[in-house]
Formats: sequence, structure tokens, C-alpha cells
Amino acid sequence: MLSFRDRVRLLESDLVADPPAFVMARDLPFAVFRYDPLLAEETEWRVRGEIQKLATRVENKTHRTVNTVSLADLMWQSIRESEGVEALVQLEREHGFQIAQRQLNHYLSDPDFRPLCQLLLEVTENLKRNSLLFLLHATAFAPSAYRISSLLEQLGGKLKIPTVLFYPGKWNHTLNFMGLRSEDQALGSYRVKIYGRDS
Repeated sequence: MLSFRDRVRLLESDLVADPPAFVMARDLPFAVFRYDPLLAEETEWRVRGEIQKLATRVENKTHRTVNTVSLADLMWQSIRESEGVEALVQLEREHGFQIAQRQLNHYLSDPDFRPLCQLLLEVTENLKRNSLLFLLHATAFAPSAYRISSLLEQLGGKLKIPTVLFYPGKWNHTLNFMGLRSEDQALGSYRVKIYGRDS
């Protein structure tokens, strides 16, 4: 089994290739780097620090820009531009957390609101084609606000920039978000490379 640092080294080796070696399908140039935020070596804060160092090393070796995007920031943008934070807070007060979380999922998924996929594609519109994209802070979707597999489904054929999603969770024959829920094998069906599949 590969350690966290071994996985980072493997990802770095793939990122400095031209094109990045993890790209398995032209219509979805995407990879998933799994880490377990419950392990001491892989806590959210430690991983963020390692990602920043990785981005710097890759930029120095390739002269490509590594852009980092916070999925948490996009989630809050979706809330603000859909019905607003206060409306969601009020919904939770009146009907409870589960109903509010379901409404948040609508914001992030439904084209009548501000879906996550659309917001992410808007971010990438102005990025150079030879740049790289790191997606961070997926923990914001815990426990069940949004399925990452939904993002991949919606990005197919639209995302042009090689992208790495840093995914907090476990591996047990499939990705398990935060150890809370399965991604239903869906990520594997999109032929994306998963770092941490066997660790």
C-alpha cells in the first residue's frame, strides 16, 4: 500500500509530464487524489500544506500555472446567488437540517439555481489551456450536501484543463466520502485515475 507521501510523489510525477500522465480521456482530463482526513498524517490542514508545496514544485518544474479553487467557496457562492444564506438558514430553523441540506443540493445541482458545475466552468473560462487546476475543500459537502460523482457527470466533455480533485475519504472497493457514504462506483466508471485506490 502506498503512503500519503508516495501518492503525492506519484501525482507530482504525472503532473510534470506533458500532457499530464493521469489524463485517461480527452473529454474528462481529471484525476482524484484520495486522502483520509481522520489519519494524523492526512488531516485537512496537513494536506492543504502539502498541496501548496506540490503546486509550487510543479510550477517550478513545468512553468505551468497551478490554479487552486475552493469547492467550499463555490458552494457559498451558489447559496448566495440562488436564494441567499438567510433563506437557507430560515429553512433549517423551520424544517430542520435534512430539509435544508436537500435544498442546498438543489442549489448545487439544479440549473434553475447556481449549480456547482456551472460555477466551476465559469472559473476555468479565463484560465490558460496549459494551466492546471486543483480542487480543494470538498469536505464542505459533508455529510450529504452533494455527490462528487455528480460533478464528474456534469463536467464530461466541458472541462478542458487538467484537473485534480483532492478527495477526503476512504477506499473500500469504491470511494467513500469522509467515510460516510459511497460514491456508488460512479467515479470509476468515468475512467479517471484515482490516487489512493489501493492504499
